[in-house]
Amino acid sequence: MAMSAVARDTVFALRRQIAKIEGTLPERLQAPSGCAPEAIPGKVRSSFPSGMAQNQTPSDAAGPDMTIVRRGLAVASADAFLHTGIDRLDAALGGGLPKAALSEIHGLETRDAGAVAGFALSLVSLVLREKQGLPILWVGTAEIFHEAGMPYARGLHALFGIEPGQLLFSEAPKLLDALWIAEEAARMTAFAAVILEIRGSQRLLDLTATRRLHARARSAGRPLLLLRQAGEADPTAAPVRLIVSAAPAASRETLAGPLAGSIGRPAFKVDIGKSRTALPGQFTLEWNPDEHAFAERTENSVAVVPASGRGADPAPASGAVLAFPALASPAVASAAAGDQPSRQQHPAHRSPRRAG
Repeated sequence: MAMSAVARDTVFALRRQIAKIEGTLPERLQAPSGCAPEAIPGKVRSSFPSGMAQNQTPSDAAGPDMTIVRRGLAVASADAFLHTGIDRLDAALGGGLPKAALSEIHGLETRDAGAVAGFALSLVSLVLREKQGLPILWVGTAEIFHEAGMPYARGLHALFGIEPGQLLFSEAPKLLDALWIAEEAARMTAFAAVILEIRGSQRLLDLTATRRLHARARSAGRPLLLLRQAGEADPTAAPVRLIVSAAPAASRETLAGPLAGSIGRPAFKVDIGKSRTALPGQFTLEWNPDEHAFAERTENSVAVVPASGRGADPAPASGAVLAFPALASPAVASAAAGDQPSRQQHPAHRSPRRAG
């Protein structure tokens, strides 16, 4: 009986250690009967408000025989995260995007390349608030730049407040070269951030390659954004993966209300594919180009096509559409009388002849 109790205690301790290493969701693990949590070796302790028992949750949902396994997030300070300004998104990410880490921004289809690039530049704009004057390096292969294009210089300053001279591009002939450039650039503190854009599911972009990128970003204390276009959600060492696509733009807001026939701020649909807390979530974010900040949109809006800029007024609405002319033409009259076209008029009406 004593050996059975020791075995249960050992298995329980191992389960908590495995949960801590894997970084799973906060889980409630059943403690062995007759064994206090404090007596179990390797216990993962959690911080609770003063006056609350350590084996209780703030909602008193856990009994004395329950303990909570949490991630070791307390070791990271609040300054270690890039706050998006959206409280719900930052909370779901465990504080925000890690500054000194590899973060993956994934576009499921090629048509999402513009939204993925715009969202990445929005994050870079937030980074530049703290690292003003430092350039950004954008690394990619010739294939990705030819397929998705390159950012427009005037749009960089107008939408994101990024000077064209701050954004440097490195076009590599092969993916192996792009990975080497990004790895060497990520270890440098001369850049505010490094962007690596890759198209498709590449065999070279495996766990080993992404671990090296993540380690270089951590040692330099700089964010490294991995943009993956039109690829599968393959395993990477990035602690955060955001799936980004374009969202319908709402109408432009004025003092008199929404302006009909206008397109408002750019919007992004953001899904949390992977995070440090493993909490799922879906958000619709709008980017304010004047304040360089995100805003969350909760209502469902429909995209509105703006009026043409070539004319003063849009084209008038069309009138009634008739299937036949108002006045009967001779051809219509003969058809109504039952006349059929002759064989000379339509040779296709002739019966086919058999050969032989």
